[in-house]
Amino acid sequence: MAQLMTENPHAVFQEVVGHPEKYRLQIIYTQIDRDKNNKPSFKNFYFNLDSTFYFNPASIVKLPLALLSLEKINNLKINGLSKFTSMQFDSAFSGQAKEWKDETSPNGFSSIGHFIKKAFLVSDNDAYNRMYEFVGQQAINQALHAKGYPDTRITHRFLRMTPEENRHTNPVRFIREDGSLLFFQPAAYNHEPFDFSRVAKVGKGYMNAKDSLINEPMDFTMRNKLPLEAFQQMLQSVMFPLSVPAKQRFDLTQEDYKFLHQYLSQFPGETNYPKYDGTQYYDSYVKFFFQDSTHHQLPEGVRVFNKVGWAYGFLTDASYVADFKNKVEYMLSATVYVNSDGILNDNKYEYESVGHPFLYQLGQTIYQYELARKRAYRPNLSKFNIRYEKRMNDNRPVVKDVDN
Repeated sequence: MAQLMTENPHAVFQEVVGHPEKYRLQIIYTQIDRDKNNKPSFKNFYFNLDSTFYFNPASIVKLPLALLSLEKINNLKINGLSKFTSMQFDSAFSGQAKEWKDETSPNGFSSIGHFIKKAFLVSDNDAYNRMYEFVGQQAINQALHAKGYPDTRITHRFLRMTPEENRHTNPVRFIREDGSLLFFQPAAYNHEPFDFSRVAKVGKGYMNAKDSLINEPMDFTMRNKLPLEAFQQMLQSVMFPLSVPAKQRFDLTQEDYKFLHQYLSQFPGETNYPKYDGTQYYDSYVKFFFQDSTHHQLPEGVRVFNKVGWAYGFLTDASYVADFKNKVEYMLSATVYVNSDGILNDNKYEYESVGHPFLYQLGQTIYQYELARKRAYRPNLSKFNIRYEKRMNDNRPVVKDVDN
């Protein structure tokens, strides 16, 4: 893989790969080969991978929360309760907010399925917060550790809340179409302690909540943590569940997998609910390995099944790429940190000048290599050939400026 990295002469690309510690760079490239029966095998190549080398996961934690939300729905085994059942959130502790309606959904109410759409299509933060509240902090971490992700930690919503407030989660109601109560989940509290023994500090300073500069590294020790390899394995468990150990799989139905595949890869501009502004949320908006600064479409025949995150100067993406035209498939995961002044929380990061150009060049390096790579058997990708939505012509206003 190191040899492959030298073949792209792009200046920004070479700057980042030449200084992996400065940019806190980690990469996993996964070749997928099929046998004569179309059974896939996987070969991982690693660049500077280190699960103890902290990066802020930002929105990539929305993937495990979506999977755990679906798993919880299935494990409740309540007749009439599904990922499409309308739900409402009450409040029972400081910092919590009620949510009774969602005007971006077909029926005006939230649901787990609708939250997952919003979390995947444009990386909506409220959708993550609500899934966090449904599953509960204690259950989230117990489940991920039991599935073989011991170094993963989910401690907080994407809201300014105290650690104690984040231990408390809201009461939740699921309601039938006539508004009657189907299932009530009371408020929950996480009594389990976290292991914060490994200190994680980044940078040389940060802006605090009062916009004052604090001249010491920003402490992420108690923040969310999702190592790149765990993230890649979670995505692989969604795309190829039989390829990971049984305990790492989530308890999902075949219909759940199809739903996840669709909304991990569907474009915001194709979607009717929510009706996102296709100009602001263009096709490659959350497809970092194909997000060029000028050309916002993916190559013909390519779909990317992925989740991204960006915050505090960190950019992260784990993708399964399927090229239906050229019969090519592979996985690529990477995280990079672009914050030259070392000050965090000041909204001065080199996302546009370094981060996005680097990830695009990395994506193109691997994509072009895969187009040329010889395979004994061309993959049959029909499993992932999805009939996507088509945007309806109606008078509803488009959704803009999502908190993500």
